[in-house]
Amino acid sequence: MPRFSIIVPSHGVAGRLSQALDSVLAQSFGDFELIPVCDAPDCAAADIAADRAARDSRVAPVHSPPSAGPAGARNTGARAATGAYLLFLDGDDVLVPGALAALDARLAETGGTCVDVLYFEHERVPWWEGEPANPAAPLLAKAPDGAFSPGLAPHLTGVQLPAWSAVYRRAFLAERRLEFPAGHYTDIGFATRAAADADRMTVLRSVVVRHLVRRQGSRLNQPGEHHAELLDQAELALAYAAGRGLPAERRGPLFEQLFALILKTAAHPRRLTRGRRAFFRRAGRLYRRHRPAGFRAPGGRLGVQHRLLASGAYTAFRALRGVNRAASGILGRLPRPHGLRTRLRYRRRLRRPLDPNLVVYCAYWGRGYACNPAAIHAKARELAPHLRGVFLVEPDQAHTVPKGVEHAVIGSRRYWEVLAGAAYLVNNANFAEGVVKRPGSVHVQTQHGTPLKTMGVDQSTYPVVAAASGSFAKLLGRVDRWDYNLSSNRHSTQMWERAFPGSYEHLEYGYPRNDVFYTATADDVARVRRELGVPEGSTAVLYAPTHRDHESGFGAGGLDLEAFCEAAGEDVVVLLRAHYYYDRGGRREGRGRIIDVTGHRSSEDVCLAADALVTDYSSIMFDYANLDRPIVVYADDWDVYRETRGVYFDLTAAPPGPVVHTPEELARVFRDGSYADAGSATLRAAFRERFCEFDDGRAAERVVRRVLLGEPPEAIAPVTPLAQRVPAPAAAPLVRS
Repeated sequence: MPRFSIIVPSHGVAGRLSQALDSVLAQSFGDFELIPVCDAPDCAAADIAADRAARDSRVAPVHSPPSAGPAGARNTGARAATGAYLLFLDGDDVLVPGALAALDARLAETGGTCVDVLYFEHERVPWWEGEPANPAAPLLAKAPDGAFSPGLAPHLTGVQLPAWSAVYRRAFLAERRLEFPAGHYTDIGFATRAAADADRMTVLRSVVVRHLVRRQGSRLNQPGEHHAELLDQAELALAYAAGRGLPAERRGPLFEQLFALILKTAAHPRRLTRGRRAFFRRAGRLYRRHRPAGFRAPGGRLGVQHRLLASGAYTAFRALRGVNRAASGILGRLPRPHGLRTRLRYRRRLRRPLDPNLVVYCAYWGRGYACNPAAIHAKARELAPHLRGVFLVEPDQAHTVPKGVEHAVIGSRRYWEVLAGAAYLVNNANFAEGVVKRPGSVHVQTQHGTPLKTMGVDQSTYPVVAAASGSFAKLLGRVDRWDYNLSSNRHSTQMWERAFPGSYEHLEYGYPRNDVFYTATADDVARVRRELGVPEGSTAVLYAPTHRDHESGFGAGGLDLEAFCEAAGEDVVVLLRAHYYYDRGGRREGRGRIIDVTGHRSSEDVCLAADALVTDYSSIMFDYANLDRPIVVYADDWDVYRETRGVYFDLTAAPPGPVVHTPEELARVFRDGSYADAGSATLRAAFRERFCEFDDGRAAERVVRRVLLGEPPEAIAPVTPLAQRVPAPAAAPLVRS
């Protein structure tokens, strides 16, 4: 009896079958039989198998009709096998050199023929046969090297129990009457039954199979109604495990592995062509019925999906899936040079010397003349008029650039020319993927807020836009272009180091966009209020909610603003400023006492016009705190936000003002004046001390002198804050026009 029987189904892979068979025949360990399973005696694969059989007596082809599918082919090969252990190898995969010798040695270490299942590692190779995508990936999380683990089901991570991930003792399969079930998810049904039935399992932490990732993708990734079979197989496997009386510690890894695949299928936008809600609800019933005692969901994005599935919250699950796709689309719009002529011109310009007097600016991926880059640009025109500044904007924002500001449209010929030649590049986000960091050029990352929510690589365990496959590697590549990174407080400096690890220098200068909060006059405030249409004598409350990753679209955070105005007081008006994700240009129609300022170019102007701020978790609170005006935190869904987005500190424990949770509480603090009382001022003072420590009205000047003029950093006298120059009584509008 041979030690191994290697069963190789060949349907649809005749072009690669010879590589699979030859990888087995070339093994240094020779005690095996090779069983190619062909569609019919006259098919192309049968000719290849017959050729190998004519040259090597260990090759014994069998046949299984295509209608039987992969399950039928594998079962046919298993019935013909005579070896002690069975290994199922796909017809376009290969065994690595020395694979069988390593398997034999591992079995010998653990008792010879007493092991029911031996799991091993694999490599995933791209269809073009490039470098392995996960060479020697640590797929087996339990059972240490060299240890035999009787009664322990190893927890497989990153692999959905494919048939080719293990060798199985033939007598064990026969005793348990284990066969591959028909259908698309045959591997799931077979491997989970084997994991539930096996009493003696071990692992080999070596790569055995090199698995080809097909260009057209797995059949399981294709759209269709066959995905319902996944739930059928999962239900059978979970019921079988429960019927076998397996303890929770054995069922837990099996349960987690199955639902990782179920959630992946439910979250994929194209796999389920219809019946998505029914699929989700049935999966939720299975989850609740079979969840092992003491099972703890994994962390991060997958953990959030587990909890939504357990509670049957399909609407929230669908919204989370939609928001992630939309956000990925936003980042995906960053351009590269398109067209042969554009690429050639860009390359030619890269070979020319840098222009030492050219500074390129961009804000919010080209949304206009705004934020820290605009403030630095304005100060550079004042202190360094010899420098030429060019602002980059999207085509639909070109008309919003102030008169006299030179600009280039993103994606245009001129855009790539200035990017190639600029000695200085200033951005509050990141430049396009195709932008080359030239030796001698200086990149300044200004950021656009103080981080409450997780950023950069810290997002990896949360359902956010940067969590897409491969995005973190690209992100870190962009971070490597930075020479300087601005910070407005030490908290930010520490979080940027975590979120964007790199070799850049932190400039703890404050945010240039906040300089206006120290330099503006009462006349400036009155002018902005008139421009925005704030009625004279009214209390203007800025309502600025943040974007939520678990919701799609903007709905004012569920707050009825008209009702708030009526309940808060007859002189209250609301300045509504949605997150920039929802700014589609133009101005929304106001309703009654609601003035929509989302499309206004300057968030700083809007802050100057407001007597108080109401926000949830938006970073605008850190900027607005520089004005020392009342802030109210409307935290109606703090627990959900913290769970789905991730935060760096508990805002409700160290807020800039009163924290309310309901519309009624929000209206009450304005009606009774507690939004601006002594207690509110005390909270705000502590918040300002922590988060406004570097802002003093001179941030832009520091950046220009240090980065653009090369002057050594010197002490620059701070500006007296507007709040100290224009005092206002408590519990009343702080600035009147």
